[in-house]
Amino acid sequence: MDEKGGGLPPYSAVAPPPPAWKRKKMRRSRGLKFLAVACMGFIAYAQWKQLPSRSEPAHGNVTVHGLSVSRLHDDLATCSKLRQKPQDPIGEGREKNARYIDGHAPTLIKNATVWVGEPAKGTSAADARKGKGYSWIKADVYLEYGLIKKVEADIAASSLPKGTHVFDAKSRPLTAGIIDMHSHAGVDSLPSLDGNEDTNELSADITPFVRSIDGIQPNDHQIQVIKSGGVTTSLVLPGSGNNMGGEAFAIKLAVGKPDGRNETSAADMLADPERNWRFMKMACGENAKRVYGRVGTQGPTSRMGESWEFRHAFEQASKLVRDQDDWCDAAAAVGVQNMKGYLPQELKWESLGALLRGQIHLNTHCYTIPDLEAFVDHTNEFKFKVRAFHHAHQTYLVPEILKRAYGGDTPASAIFADNMYYKAESYVGSEFAGKYLWDNDLTPIYVSDNPVLNAQHVLFEAAKGHKYGLPYHAALASVTTAPAERLGFGNRLGKIKPGFDADVVVWDSDPLEVGATPVQVWIDGTAQYEHPIELNKPAPKLIFPDESTATIVEEPVEMNSVIFTGITKVLGDVDVKGESKDAKSYSAIIRNGKVTCVGICTDEVRMATTAKIPVVELKDGHFTGSFTVLGSQIGLNAIDAEDSTDNGDNVNVFTRAEDALALDTKKLQAAYKYGVTKAITAPKFTDGKTHHGTSVGFLTGATNSLAKGAIFASDVAVHYSLDPNAKEAEGTPSLSAAVGALRRKLLQAATKLKKSNETIDPADLYSESTFLQKVVNGTLPLVLTIHNADIIAAVLRVKKDVEAVSGSKIHLAIFGGAESHLVADDLADANVGVILAPLQSYATSWDQRRALSGAPLTNGTAIDVLIEAGVTTAIGLEEDWLVRDLGLLAGIAYANSGGKLSEKGALGLVSGNVYKILGTKEPKVKDGHFVVFEGNPLRIQSRVKAVAGGLGVVSVF
Repeated sequence: MDEKGGGLPPYSAVAPPPPAWKRKKMRRSRGLKFLAVACMGFIAYAQWKQLPSRSEPAHGNVTVHGLSVSRLHDDLATCSKLRQKPQDPIGEGREKNARYIDGHAPTLIKNATVWVGEPAKGTSAADARKGKGYSWIKADVYLEYGLIKKVEADIAASSLPKGTHVFDAKSRPLTAGIIDMHSHAGVDSLPSLDGNEDTNELSADITPFVRSIDGIQPNDHQIQVIKSGGVTTSLVLPGSGNNMGGEAFAIKLAVGKPDGRNETSAADMLADPERNWRFMKMACGENAKRVYGRVGTQGPTSRMGESWEFRHAFEQASKLVRDQDDWCDAAAAVGVQNMKGYLPQELKWESLGALLRGQIHLNTHCYTIPDLEAFVDHTNEFKFKVRAFHHAHQTYLVPEILKRAYGGDTPASAIFADNMYYKAESYVGSEFAGKYLWDNDLTPIYVSDNPVLNAQHVLFEAAKGHKYGLPYHAALASVTTAPAERLGFGNRLGKIKPGFDADVVVWDSDPLEVGATPVQVWIDGTAQYEHPIELNKPAPKLIFPDESTATIVEEPVEMNSVIFTGITKVLGDVDVKGESKDAKSYSAIIRNGKVTCVGICTDEVRMATTAKIPVVELKDGHFTGSFTVLGSQIGLNAIDAEDSTDNGDNVNVFTRAEDALALDTKKLQAAYKYGVTKAITAPKFTDGKTHHGTSVGFLTGATNSLAKGAIFASDVAVHYSLDPNAKEAEGTPSLSAAVGALRRKLLQAATKLKKSNETIDPADLYSESTFLQKVVNGTLPLVLTIHNADIIAAVLRVKKDVEAVSGSKIHLAIFGGAESHLVADDLADANVGVILAPLQSYATSWDQRRALSGAPLTNGTAIDVLIEAGVTTAIGLEEDWLVRDLGLLAGIAYANSGGKLSEKGALGLVSGNVYKILGTKEPKVKDGHFVVFEGNPLRIQSRVKAVAGGLGVVSVF
């Protein structure tokens, strides 16, 4: 008891007076009572003496309170663990990587051009932020015991252990392995199958207790595909279907004995076997309220409800943390054996408690300003940190909110380069977000969200970030050092320095260049490919950072007439006046939106200058025709997931796209801005990747469909889908039924054609039957959305059957074509063109499972095989947001073609070839469709300087 509380009498040296009972004579009755009380007291005292002491267990293993001594001591040890604050694991000073497998020989990589990943010593932080002190260096890199041991010039092989492997980099670029900080590889395995879907635990909105490692499938082939893009580490997150998704795990992409490991397991893939840091995923915004919201029965149905779900969960975890701390403090004060209960523990809230204790790195999916602001408020209310906001489309708009996050450690933004418009919360975004974030002293990190994007090409996201203005060094950091630091692996991953993990990639070109491909990948010092396929490319030219590319021009100036000078190359379908190999540059004269001269236009320039026409001087100008997008829902949709902005599904009806054309949307404005002035769009069947009806050809810059020239072809082609979605239509429960139904419709059309005396009822002029008659007589193309090679083979047989009846040739084209390479010769023989969408399939669905992923795993992709076979090929789009990338996709095909494609041929993949396949007239340069670039449009540093889309004006940026 506390002396100050009056429990114990104060000590006194003076004897107190005798008690009253000593001063008075006791009566008999009172004496008897006293004697009885004394006897009872004696008995109680005797029993008490037989009990064990408070500080001693009753039977050795159990306390006076009946608790296990062993468990109490375990609880006390747990107290220590609860209060431990993890530290970033060390890099330098290790003799051996904890992931190293004994017996693996060291490797010397000679003659490399190395990107260290940090500025030279002595560079100030301010200068480093600007990119000063960063450079490529000539060096050899020595790998041993799973670590980078040396980065020096001219390391002598004779100085190294016997048996050291020697790899000649041939002066090619060498970087640290790429780190993807947002992936679902292994839990969302490809091809997608219901039985393998383990991305989200959707039994409840709050599931911090589940773990992605329990669903990772090491044999997911996509892991190998991802690694072939130079990715060596991925943070595998639970999905974003619920507000608290669970724990995440960082893995390296070396799996089993073929990759130099001793076992095939998720545990063996852990990037940090010592598990210094734990990771967690949460999500704000649309997803949780769409998945769980049931008005009147279940929430959340709003962002307000989501904030309550977050706060309530944090409250539960906070209570657990407080109760644990109270127990641990008491146990330390009075001794663990005197505790009346065990340490409070609840598995449901353990991980969330660890987050509040600072033992978990949190990554939160948040797009919008209200989501970001609410979650930052939660961090300050409950005192926890966020390492990064993911998707984070609007973070560039509110740097001040991010800087208010708890702990003084501003979260990074893990973003896509230009993927947007797919739902309401992604509708507000900018391709320049990376640069804007960087300019506000924030950290952009580019991620894949695999399989949303193919993580094999996550480096391409960083490359596009550079294209959109992010400095070169920051773009490379966004997939190396920045994610390494946010993961807590900044001392081990992301740099080429002694002491760092030996995760290394040698590239065939500058890693931020279009089409950059690994020549070899090492994980923990072990080469991942015994016989990697190497593309035929010239010696790499490193990108020289150009500060002028960081200038952003959001909105163009409209001009009717303009002069462009400094054009070094003409790649469009236009006659070049005075064309000469000796000419250093050309000019282009534009009057009233039309080209009047391209080439050595001396007289024209003089006259135009006299007329005071504006002159735009170009740096390495390139003049091309404009691009055409085919296959997406552009023009029929504004926000993919919002029904009110969408034309709708056409599963059981045959419709015309022209009848629902909706122009002047963000998607179309972005298309035009990046040189896509023409589009051919068909109604969708069940989703944006499937088609059913007739497509319309229109101008992306038109503001309404009645504008002059807005529609250049009302019914371009007839479209059907013969992918697995075909089974959703009435009457076609199987693919065989769908193919059979198409055959029957075509044969019926052929039969009607033979009855030439029949006239078409005016009501049927736009009917499916009438359009199919045009297909059968060869005047209208038939475009079938198919990926599977066997279904392609089936429709080639249908084509032959119908032609035998009609006596005419069907103009057939395949859209999709992931497996078309397997029947390339048959397609060429049948004169069937292919519009590849996507250009580089990654087998997201079963009907694409035999897609070619490209070097270093396969010798080329579908486009290489098709072109080699003589198949007319074009590039289409499955998703609308890709409109900005059309020229770059052509650049990938060009860069990786081994010289089989010319620059004009590559640009034809996104322009002229589309019209060759469809047999439709193309609006060309002479019709006012052209693009002016600074830099080669097939390379990453190109910038659109002007666009004309057949509307009589030129948009100059």
